Amino acid sequence: MKPAYETDLIVEDYLDGSRIDRFLSRHFRNYSTHRLQRIVQAGFAKVNGIPAEPLQRVFRGQQISILLPEPPDKTYQPEALPLEILYEDAWLVIVNKPPAMIAHPAGNIHSGTVANALQHYLDQQTGIRSLLRPGIVHRLDQFTSGILIVAKEHLGHRSLSIQFQQNRISKAYLAIIRDQPPGDHFENDAAIGEHPTQAGVCMSTHPQAKKAKSAYTRFEVLERYTGYSLVRAFPQTGRLHQIRVHLADLGFPIIADAFYGNDERLETDRCLISRQALHAEQIEFAHPVTGLKMKLSAGAPDDFHQALERLRSA
Repeated sequence: MKPAYETDLIVEDYLDGSRIDRFLSRHFRNYSTHRLQRIVQAGFAKVNGIPAEPLQRVFRGQQISILLPEPPDKTYQPEALPLEILYEDAWLVIVNKPPAMIAHPAGNIHSGTVANALQHYLDQQTGIRSLLRPGIVHRLDQFTSGILIVAKEHLGHRSLSIQFQQNRISKAYLAIIRDQPPGDHFENDAAIGEHPTQAGVCMSTHPQAKKAKSAYTRFEVLERYTGYSLVRAFPQTGRLHQIRVHLADLGFPIIADAFYGNDERLETDRCLISRQALHAEQIEFAHPVTGLKMKLSAGAPDDFHQALERLRSA
Protein backbone atom coordinates (compact mmCIF):
# COMPACT_ATOMS: atom_id res chain seq x y z
CA MET A 1 0.00 0.00 0.00
CA LYS A 2 1.14 3.56 -0.65
CA PRO A 3 2.63 5.39 2.36
CA ALA A 4 0.75 8.61 1.51
CA TYR A 5 -2.32 9.63 -0.44
CA GLU A 6 -2.60 12.88 -2.39
CA THR A 7 -5.68 14.36 -4.07
CA ASP A 8 -7.48 17.57 -5.02
CA LEU A 9 -10.96 18.46 -3.75
CA ILE A 10 -13.48 21.18 -4.60
CA VAL A 11 -15.42 22.81 -1.75
CA GLU A 12 -19.11 21.92 -2.00
CA ASP A 13 -21.89 24.47 -1.52
CA TYR A 14 -23.07 23.10 1.83
CA LEU A 15 -19.54 23.35 3.25
CA ASP A 16 -19.08 26.98 2.17
CA GLY A 17 -17.39 28.90 4.99
CA SER A 18 -16.33 25.79 6.92
CA ARG A 19 -13.02 25.60 8.70
CA ILE A 20 -10.57 23.55 6.63
CA ASP A 21 -10.28 20.74 9.17
CA ARG A 22 -14.07 20.34 9.23
CA PHE A 23 -14.17 20.32 5.44
CA LEU A 24 -11.48 17.64 5.28
CA SER A 25 -13.19 15.56 7.97
CA ARG A 26 -16.23 15.24 5.70
CA HIS A 27 -14.10 13.76 2.93
CA PHE A 28 -11.85 11.63 5.13
CA ARG A 29 -14.20 10.30 7.75
CA ASN A 30 -11.70 7.86 9.23
CA TYR A 31 -9.47 10.78 10.27
CA SER A 32 -10.18 12.67 13.46
CA THR A 33 -10.34 16.46 13.32
CA HIS A 34 -7.29 16.59 15.58
CA ARG A 35 -5.19 14.52 13.16
CA LEU A 36 -6.33 16.61 10.19
CA GLN A 37 -5.40 19.79 12.08
CA ARG A 38 -1.89 18.42 12.54
CA ILE A 39 -1.65 17.56 8.85
CA VAL A 40 -2.72 21.07 7.86
CA GLN A 41 -0.34 22.64 10.39
CA ALA A 42 2.51 20.56 8.94
CA GLY A 43 1.92 22.20 5.55
CA PHE A 44 0.33 19.26 3.72
CA ALA A 45 -2.84 21.17 2.68
CA LYS A 46 -3.18 23.98 0.14
CA VAL A 47 -6.06 26.24 -0.85
CA ASN A 48 -5.87 27.26 -4.51
CA GLY A 49 -2.17 26.40 -4.43
CA ILE A 50 -1.35 28.41 -1.30
CA PRO A 51 -0.42 26.59 1.94
CA ALA A 52 -3.41 26.55 4.28
CA GLU A 53 -3.53 27.89 7.83
CA PRO A 54 -4.87 25.52 10.54
CA LEU A 55 -7.89 27.74 11.32
CA GLN A 56 -8.50 28.91 7.76
CA ARG A 57 -12.01 28.82 6.35
CA VAL A 58 -12.72 27.53 2.86
CA PHE A 59 -15.40 28.65 0.42
CA ARG A 60 -17.43 27.08 -2.35
CA GLY A 61 -15.54 26.38 -5.52
CA GLN A 62 -12.06 26.59 -3.97
CA GLN A 63 -9.59 23.82 -4.78
CA ILE A 64 -8.13 22.05 -1.77
CA SER A 65 -4.98 19.99 -2.31
CA ILE A 66 -4.18 17.53 0.45
CA LEU A 67 -1.44 15.00 1.14
CA LEU A 68 -2.18 12.44 3.86
CA PRO A 69 1.20 11.31 5.21
CA GLU A 70 -0.29 9.55 8.26
CA PRO A 71 -2.75 6.67 8.50
CA PRO A 72 -6.28 7.28 9.81
CA ASP A 73 -6.91 7.13 13.54
CA LYS A 74 -10.58 6.20 13.98
CA THR A 75 -11.14 3.38 11.54
CA TYR A 76 -13.25 0.26 11.82
CA GLN A 77 -11.12 -2.88 12.04
CA PRO A 78 -11.38 -4.44 8.56
CA GLU A 79 -12.64 -8.05 8.55
CA ALA A 80 -13.11 -10.40 5.61
CA LEU A 81 -16.70 -11.39 6.41
CA PRO A 82 -19.26 -12.59 3.84
CA LEU A 83 -21.92 -10.09 2.81
CA GLU A 84 -24.67 -10.27 0.20
CA ILE A 85 -24.34 -7.08 -1.86
CA LEU A 86 -27.57 -6.09 -3.63
CA TYR A 87 -26.30 -2.95 -5.38
CA GLU A 88 -23.14 -0.89 -5.63
CA ASP A 89 -21.88 2.20 -7.43
CA ALA A 90 -19.33 4.94 -6.74
CA TRP A 91 -21.46 6.42 -3.95
CA LEU A 92 -23.43 3.56 -2.41
CA VAL A 93 -23.26 -0.06 -1.40
CA ILE A 94 -26.49 -1.79 -0.37
CA VAL A 95 -26.40 -5.10 1.49
CA ASN A 96 -28.83 -7.76 2.64
CA LYS A 97 -27.89 -7.86 6.34
CA PRO A 98 -28.08 -11.31 7.90
CA PRO A 99 -29.81 -11.76 11.26
CA ALA A 100 -27.67 -11.42 14.41
CA MET A 101 -25.09 -9.17 12.69
CA ILE A 102 -25.17 -5.61 14.01
CA ALA A 103 -24.63 -2.63 11.72
CA HIS A 104 -21.54 -1.13 13.39
CA PRO A 105 -19.49 -1.59 16.57
CA ALA A 106 -21.34 -0.59 19.72
CA GLY A 107 -20.95 -1.22 23.42
CA ASN A 108 -18.79 -4.30 23.96
CA ILE A 109 -19.10 -5.45 20.35
CA HIS A 110 -16.09 -4.27 18.36
CA SER A 111 -15.97 -6.83 15.55
CA GLY A 112 -18.14 -8.99 13.34
CA THR A 113 -20.33 -6.09 12.21
CA VAL A 114 -21.47 -4.90 8.80
CA ALA A 115 -19.15 -1.90 9.14
CA ASN A 116 -16.13 -4.15 9.80
CA ALA A 117 -16.96 -6.29 6.76
CA LEU A 118 -17.48 -3.26 4.51
CA GLN A 119 -14.29 -1.59 5.71
CA HIS A 120 -12.38 -4.61 4.44
CA TYR A 121 -14.41 -4.62 1.21
CA LEU A 122 -13.71 -0.92 0.53
CA ASP A 123 -10.03 -1.28 1.39
CA GLN A 124 -9.73 -3.94 -1.31
CA GLN A 125 -11.22 -1.49 -3.82
CA THR A 126 -9.03 1.50 -3.00
CA GLY A 127 -5.83 -0.33 -2.11
CA ILE A 128 -5.40 2.20 0.70
CA ARG A 129 -6.33 1.20 4.22
CA SER A 130 -9.42 3.04 5.46
CA LEU A 131 -9.37 5.76 2.81
CA LEU A 132 -13.15 5.32 2.64
CA ARG A 133 -15.34 4.84 5.69
CA PRO A 134 -18.63 2.92 5.33
CA GLY A 135 -21.39 5.29 6.41
CA ILE A 136 -24.39 3.43 7.85
CA VAL A 137 -27.29 5.65 6.80
CA HIS A 138 -30.11 4.02 8.77
CA ARG A 139 -30.48 1.33 11.40
CA LEU A 140 -31.76 -2.22 11.55
CA ASP A 141 -32.09 -4.02 14.86
CA GLN A 142 -29.44 -6.68 15.43
CA PHE A 143 -31.88 -9.56 14.91
CA THR A 144 -33.76 -7.95 12.01
CA SER A 145 -32.50 -9.06 8.62
CA GLY A 146 -32.70 -7.25 5.30
CA ILE A 147 -31.79 -4.16 3.32
CA LEU A 148 -29.20 -1.80 4.74
CA ILE A 149 -27.97 1.26 2.78
CA VAL A 150 -24.36 2.32 3.27
CA ALA A 151 -22.80 5.46 1.81
CA LYS A 152 -19.21 5.46 0.59
CA GLU A 153 -18.74 9.23 0.76
CA HIS A 154 -20.14 12.27 2.53
CA LEU A 155 -22.46 13.72 -0.14
CA GLY A 156 -24.35 10.47 -0.55
CA HIS A 157 -24.57 10.04 3.22
CA ARG A 158 -25.90 13.57 3.69
CA SER A 159 -28.53 13.30 0.95
CA LEU A 160 -29.82 9.94 2.14
CA SER A 161 -29.91 11.06 5.77
CA ILE A 162 -32.08 14.02 4.76
CA GLN A 163 -34.42 11.71 2.82
CA PHE A 164 -34.81 9.49 5.89
CA GLN A 165 -35.39 12.47 8.18
CA GLN A 166 -38.10 13.80 5.85
CA ASN A 167 -39.77 10.38 5.50
CA ARG A 168 -39.19 10.40 1.73
CA ILE A 169 -37.92 6.81 1.65
CA SER A 170 -40.48 4.01 1.30
CA LYS A 171 -39.83 0.73 3.08
CA ALA A 172 -41.60 -2.61 3.31
CA TYR A 173 -40.96 -5.36 5.85
CA LEU A 174 -42.09 -8.96 6.23
CA ALA A 175 -43.14 -10.13 9.68
CA ILE A 176 -44.56 -13.33 11.12
CA ILE A 177 -47.02 -12.46 13.86
CA ARG A 178 -49.10 -14.25 16.42
CA ASP A 179 -52.79 -14.85 15.78
CA GLN A 180 -54.83 -13.47 12.89
CA PRO A 181 -55.96 -9.87 12.39
CA PRO A 182 -59.67 -9.67 11.58
CA GLY A 183 -59.11 -7.90 8.25
CA ASP A 184 -56.50 -8.18 5.51
CA HIS A 185 -55.59 -4.50 5.87
CA PHE A 186 -55.05 -2.64 9.15
CA GLU A 187 -52.94 0.19 10.58
CA ASN A 188 -51.63 1.78 13.75
CA ASP A 189 -51.05 5.50 14.26
CA ALA A 190 -50.23 5.46 17.98
CA ALA A 191 -47.39 7.75 19.02
CA ILE A 192 -44.23 5.98 20.22
CA GLY A 193 -41.92 7.02 23.05
CA GLU A 194 -39.66 5.57 25.70
CA HIS A 195 -41.32 3.11 28.02
CA PRO A 196 -42.37 5.00 31.18
CA THR A 197 -40.67 2.50 33.49
CA GLN A 198 -37.99 0.98 31.24
CA ALA A 199 -36.61 4.07 29.50
CA GLY A 200 -33.74 3.36 27.18
CA VAL A 201 -34.63 -0.33 26.87
CA CYS A 202 -38.09 -0.60 25.33
CA MET A 203 -40.34 1.70 23.37
CA SER A 204 -44.04 2.02 24.06
CA THR A 205 -47.37 3.46 22.92
CA HIS A 206 -48.33 3.99 26.57
CA PRO A 207 -50.03 7.38 27.15
CA GLN A 208 -47.27 8.23 29.63
CA ALA A 209 -44.41 7.22 27.32
CA LYS A 210 -41.52 9.68 27.43
CA LYS A 211 -40.56 11.84 24.44
CA ALA A 212 -43.38 10.33 22.39
CA LYS A 213 -43.43 11.14 18.67
CA SER A 214 -46.10 10.56 16.05
CA ALA A 215 -45.85 7.27 14.19
CA TYR A 216 -47.84 5.50 11.49
CA THR A 217 -47.60 1.97 10.08
CA ARG A 218 -49.82 0.29 7.52
CA PHE A 219 -50.12 -3.51 7.34
CA GLU A 220 -51.47 -6.12 4.94
CA VAL A 221 -51.98 -9.83 5.62
CA LEU A 222 -50.24 -12.07 3.08
CA GLU A 223 -50.90 -15.54 4.52
CA ARG A 224 -52.82 -17.00 7.43
CA TYR A 225 -51.91 -20.10 9.46
CA THR A 226 -53.22 -21.75 12.60
CA GLY A 227 -52.50 -19.19 15.30
CA TYR A 228 -50.14 -17.09 13.14
CA SER A 229 -50.02 -14.80 10.12
CA LEU A 230 -47.50 -13.46 7.63
CA VAL A 231 -47.87 -9.70 7.12
CA ARG A 232 -46.15 -6.97 5.19
CA ALA A 233 -45.57 -3.71 7.06
CA PHE A 234 -45.21 -0.25 5.52
CA PRO A 235 -43.81 2.20 8.10
CA GLN A 236 -44.47 5.81 7.11
CA THR A 237 -42.30 7.20 9.92
CA GLY A 238 -39.00 6.01 11.35
CA ARG A 239 -39.39 5.52 15.09
CA LEU A 240 -37.19 3.12 17.03
CA HIS A 241 -38.72 -0.40 17.02
CA GLN A 242 -41.78 1.07 15.26
CA ILE A 243 -43.11 -2.07 13.54
CA ARG A 244 -42.47 -4.26 16.56
CA VAL A 245 -44.16 -1.81 18.92
CA HIS A 246 -47.17 -1.14 16.69
CA LEU A 247 -47.86 -4.84 16.14
CA ALA A 248 -47.54 -5.65 19.84
CA ASP A 249 -49.82 -2.71 20.65
CA LEU A 250 -52.51 -4.21 18.41
CA GLY A 251 -52.17 -7.61 20.10
CA PHE A 252 -50.24 -9.28 17.27
CA PRO A 253 -46.58 -9.29 18.41
CA ILE A 254 -43.88 -10.55 16.08
CA ILE A 255 -42.99 -14.11 16.99
CA ALA A 256 -39.84 -14.70 19.06
CA ASP A 257 -39.59 -11.00 19.92
CA ALA A 258 -37.87 -11.03 23.30
CA PHE A 259 -38.90 -7.42 24.09
CA TYR A 260 -42.46 -7.09 22.84
CA GLY A 261 -43.66 -10.68 22.75
CA ASN A 262 -42.04 -11.94 25.93
CA ASP A 263 -44.75 -14.02 27.60
CA GLU A 264 -45.74 -17.67 27.95
CA ARG A 265 -45.77 -18.11 24.15
CA LEU A 266 -42.17 -16.96 23.63
CA GLU A 267 -40.66 -20.46 23.93
CA THR A 268 -43.24 -21.83 21.49
CA ASP A 269 -42.29 -19.06 19.07
CA ARG A 270 -38.62 -20.01 19.38
CA CYS A 271 -39.41 -23.50 18.16
CA LEU A 272 -40.24 -21.78 14.87
CA ILE A 273 -37.40 -19.25 14.75
CA SER A 274 -34.73 -18.18 17.24
CA ARG A 275 -34.99 -14.41 16.67
CA GLN A 276 -37.73 -11.87 15.99
CA ALA A 277 -39.26 -12.78 12.61
CA LEU A 278 -38.80 -9.39 10.93
CA HIS A 279 -37.13 -8.81 7.55
CA ALA A 280 -36.55 -5.53 5.69
CA GLU A 281 -37.76 -6.69 2.29
CA GLN A 282 -37.91 -3.62 0.04
CA ILE A 283 -36.82 0.01 -0.18
CA GLU A 284 -37.46 2.91 -2.59
CA PHE A 285 -35.47 6.15 -2.62
CA ALA A 286 -33.96 8.79 -4.87
CA HIS A 287 -30.32 8.18 -5.69
CA PRO A 288 -28.38 10.77 -3.66
CA VAL A 289 -26.31 11.98 -6.63
CA THR A 290 -28.18 11.17 -9.85
CA GLY A 291 -31.66 11.72 -8.39
CA LEU A 292 -32.97 8.62 -10.19
CA LYS A 293 -35.65 6.60 -8.42
CA MET A 294 -34.33 3.30 -7.09
CA LYS A 295 -36.23 0.26 -5.85
CA LEU A 296 -34.49 -2.75 -4.35
CA SER A 297 -35.71 -6.02 -2.86
CA ALA A 298 -33.96 -8.54 -0.63
CA GLY A 299 -34.90 -12.17 -0.11
CA ALA A 300 -35.56 -13.31 3.43
CA PRO A 301 -32.92 -15.59 5.02
CA ASP A 302 -33.26 -19.34 5.49
CA ASP A 303 -34.51 -19.22 9.09
CA PHE A 304 -37.43 -17.03 8.04
CA HIS A 305 -38.42 -19.38 5.19
CA GLN A 306 -38.05 -22.41 7.43
CA ALA A 307 -40.42 -20.88 9.97
CA LEU A 308 -42.97 -20.29 7.21
CA GLU A 309 -42.65 -23.87 5.97
CA ARG A 310 -43.27 -25.17 9.49
CA LEU A 311 -46.40 -23.07 9.75
CA ARG A 312 -47.66 -24.07 6.29
CA SER A 313 -47.22 -27.76 7.05
CA ALA A 314 -48.72 -27.59 10.57
